[in-house]
Order: sequence, then structure tokens, then C-alpha cells
Amino acid sequence: MAATHPKSASSRRVAVIDIGTNSTRMLIADVDHGEVDEIERESRVTKLGRGVDYSGQLSPEGIEAVCAAIADYLPRIREQEAENVMVIATSAVRDAENGDAFAAELRERFDLQTKIIDGNEEANLTYVGTVSGRSGDESLLVIDIGGGSTEMIVGHGSRPTFHTSLQAGVVRHTERLLTGDPPTSAELESLAKDINRLVSSALADVSLPPIDRAVAVAGTPSSLAAIDLELEPYDSAAVEGHRLPLTTIQWWLSRLASMPLEERKQVTGLHPDRAQAIVAGVVILIEIMRNFDLLEVAVSEHDILYGCAITAAASL
Repeated sequence: MAATHPKSASSRRVAVIDIGTNSTRMLIADVDHGEVDEIERESRVTKLGRGVDYSGQLSPEGIEAVCAAIADYLPRIREQEAENVMVIATSAVRDAENGDAFAAELRERFDLQTKIIDGNEEANLTYVGTVSGRSGDESLLVIDIGGGSTEMIVGHGSRPTFHTSLQAGVVRHTERLLTGDPPTSAELESLAKDINRLVSSALADVSLPPIDRAVAVAGTPSSLAAIDLELEPYDSAAVEGHRLPLTTIQWWLSRLASMPLEERKQVTGLHPDRAQAIVAGVVILIEIMRNFDLLEVAVSEHDILYGCAITAAASL
């Protein structure tokens, strides 16, 4: 059993549970004047959104996987004496016909109020989390590649000035277009064209400033950083701030896309549960970088979990 961490007099201890399309994540943190100090953090691949793009329904298996993760998270949240627990659900739940029923089930089983957020709120919370603890007056692009949607947010300092949510995600596009094992060159080309169409359409007629810095968050970039650094086990401190040049990302795409799934699961730094969707995620990242003429991105774990923690603390 983990020891309870003392907190400072001015900080507020909060917890966040993020129910995503591909993973269910938890953060317990102390928040003091917008600064987030992690106590515990965990991510589990629960695949809630598997099949939603075709069926319109959250599967019983996905629901049970999420519930199993939450059942493990809650005692740890109580042990750390979090004052507020914020639960959000994103793309898969908002797209599914039984999304509201799933939220009701979480309320009955765990006494949790789950907020199903739209793409705009997801983008805003992600930006708030990414800029937390940062200084400077730079033009920042934040790329958040999820299982069912991808958010692109541009801001200056602490304020987002543009954001959009794309119906593009690692689970959604793997299911739609990458059926080969390994995927064929034609499948990869179709995927790249579809992502480029979505990104370029979202940016059409939008006047944006030159980007000073680009930050990529969520499972795809953190996995790429771990692969690039050959991390075993995963080390969030090493991943934070790791820079990935476009040429390096393209090299890893070539390698990962040429491997059958079982071989991809053995790659050092890549969690086996993320092996199936990693190729689609890397293609999404590359196409966004090309549309913004980016030569590199920095990887960060300061993402929507941080934004939610700051929001949860502010509500106390």
C-alpha cells in the first residue's frame, strides 16, 4: 500500500480520471496556484472505443475494462485523501449511442459524476495542462492525438487563440484503414491522404501566427519518445521534453509499419497494448507536422490530466 503524501498548506489535492477511447488514466496531484505536483499517475489500455466507429455502441468488454481500472484507482484516490475527483469521458463516449447509459452506470457503480466533454472543451483543457508550469511568451502549437479524436491548439502564452478537434484517432483510423498485418503501402497511403484532408480542411481560411514551439501529448508521442530512448521500463522524467525530429519520426514509421503486430509488441519502449494503434498515431503526427511545416516536436506528459487537475482545484 502506497504511503500518503503530505501536502503544503496552500495546495489542493485532487484526482482526475480520464476515460478515453483507447485508455483509462488516473492522476492524483497537488495543485498550488496553477502548478501541478504529481503524486500518482497511471494509464491502462482499456479499448473502450473499439468498434464504436462501426457499431455506434460501447462494447460490454470495453465497459468492463474501464470499470476494472476505476475500481483499482478509487482506493488509491481515497488513500491519498483527494478533496475533489474529476471524471471526464471523451471521443468514444460522446460518439456512442449508449454513452449516457455508460455514464449512468458509473454513477450507480462508483458514485462518480462523469462529464462527457466535447472536442472544444477537450482542446481547451489540454492547452491549460500543457502550458502549466511553462514560462515565456511564445506561439505554441499543442497536438493531442487520441483514440477517436485529435486536437490541435494554437495559443500565445497562457491563452489559446485557435483550436479544432478532428475526427481522427489511432483506434478510429486503425479500424477504418489499417487492416493488413503489417499494413500495406496502399493502406498507409490512404491513411495519410485522409489525415491530410482532415487537417488541411480544418486549417483552411485560418490565419495563424508562425509557430515558435510545438508540443505533442498523449500516447503516440510518449510511446515514440520511449521507443527512441529505448526505455525499459517507462520513465516519464526522461520522456518529458524529449525532442523528436520529423526525420526520426518518419524513420520509426518505416520500421514500425513494416513489422507484423506480434513483432511490434516486442519493440523496446513500446507497451504491447499500444502496438496495434501506434502506426496510425505516427501517421497522424507526421501529417500534422507537414501541414504546419514543423521540423520537430517536443513530447510532454503535461496534458489534459493537468488541465483537469487545475480545473478541479479551482472549483474547491
